[in-house]
Amino acid sequence: MLPKFLTLAGLQALYQMGTASPADVVLAVLDRIETSADKAIWISLRPRDDLMGEAADLLAQGPSPDKPLWGIPFAVKDNIDFAGLPVTAACPAFAYKPETDAFAVARLRAAGAILIGKTNLDQFATGLNGTRSPYGAPRCVFDADYVSGGSSSGSAVAVGAGQVAFALGTDTAGSGRIPAAFNNLVGVKPTRGLVSNSGLTPACRSLDCITVLAGCVNDADQVRRIMQGFDAADPYSRPMQARSLPNQGLRCGVLAGTELEFFGDDATAALYEAAIGRIAALGTTIVEIDYAPFRECAALLYGGPWVAERLAAIEDFALTQGEAMDRTVREIVLGAMGMSAVDAFRGAYALEAYRRRADMEWAKMNLLLLPTAPTIYKVADMLVDPVRLNSNLGRYTNFVNLLDCSAIAIPAGFRPDGLPGGVTLVAPAFCDDALAALGQRLHQAGFFGMGCDRELALSRAYPTSIS
Repeated sequence: MLPKFLTLAGLQALYQMGTASPADVVLAVLDRIETSADKAIWISLRPRDDLMGEAADLLAQGPSPDKPLWGIPFAVKDNIDFAGLPVTAACPAFAYKPETDAFAVARLRAAGAILIGKTNLDQFATGLNGTRSPYGAPRCVFDADYVSGGSSSGSAVAVGAGQVAFALGTDTAGSGRIPAAFNNLVGVKPTRGLVSNSGLTPACRSLDCITVLAGCVNDADQVRRIMQGFDAADPYSRPMQARSLPNQGLRCGVLAGTELEFFGDDATAALYEAAIGRIAALGTTIVEIDYAPFRECAALLYGGPWVAERLAAIEDFALTQGEAMDRTVREIVLGAMGMSAVDAFRGAYALEAYRRRADMEWAKMNLLLLPTAPTIYKVADMLVDPVRLNSNLGRYTNFVNLLDCSAIAIPAGFRPDGLPGGVTLVAPAFCDDALAALGQRLHQAGFFGMGCDRELALSRAYPTSIS
């Protein structure tokens, strides 16, 4: 029997002991999917015979150093190409059948991972809440009345519910971090360009990142390292130029004063304060910073000309088949019709001005610790007020790609009502390795379990930390 929550180390231990084979794991995963009460998690699954054939091939080859993900089941958000299934981007009328796997997917499959299927999302990756899909709204694994977070909703719930060991999402405004917070997961958002976007249906091509959702930083970071690599076919691809964080005297910026906004959610505010205490106990110096330039920069993503990039990604479809789109998504995307080249330059000038102001705050710190989301909403409330509540969710995430930062979302515990909260470590570009090392220590310091399994100790699944 599989454990309640799936980790790389847990599955690898089963394989090493000979108590399970990849075929056994695939069958158990398919059974979990079939019996799940949440039918909105998946858009498409690979045929059982294909999965069993792939599992048999892996068993015949046997585990090897060049297949570090041997037999590990995973999922991908349905705006990422896999040659065996259509891509819908949560819009059936948009669907196409790719001929090849996305660059990142190909690397994971070459490493021995087994792709189970494609997961649901906010349509065209436009949203942070998970309700904007004709395939339904995946729900928070702890309370089905609440949103799962988006746009990588299905990916997060598939991992959080123990159906796969990790999943790929995407992140333009926080789509790989918000759902991590709402499902007690880690969400690794790499530096822009570190993981190739070849084979990704873009939201904002210049900002998009393929992300990883998993139970802990060790898992997510290992997957990120396997996926990353320069890809000449992606004009935004960049090779790793690793930057370190200080071993001593690490300064961590935190919110203060009126910038502490949780929209009345005192319980989530308390989780943030507790996380500040934990990272301080790890030897960091806490520095209160002025969040205003980051917050004001974040408003550019939907309030400025970058929304025109969303139209550029699907312009022909949006203009000819807009009636097939989710109403809220259509209004956002077609709202770019009024944007001009003058607006684009004004937006670019504003971004650089915010960057200069943000640099003044970065001079005070080495990294930021922020709430991943200031609160969580019920699905019913989100459907009534979809734009304002969604905007609230992105208060602490929207600036990250605009200002070219790396980030890791980490569980921060549970409110008294049993709903989870999260925090995010943010650092300059290419600090991904250093953030992972600190992020794993911060997660271990909290003991919040992984996904749906609140009792799962990281020390039991991972006796050693990232070095």
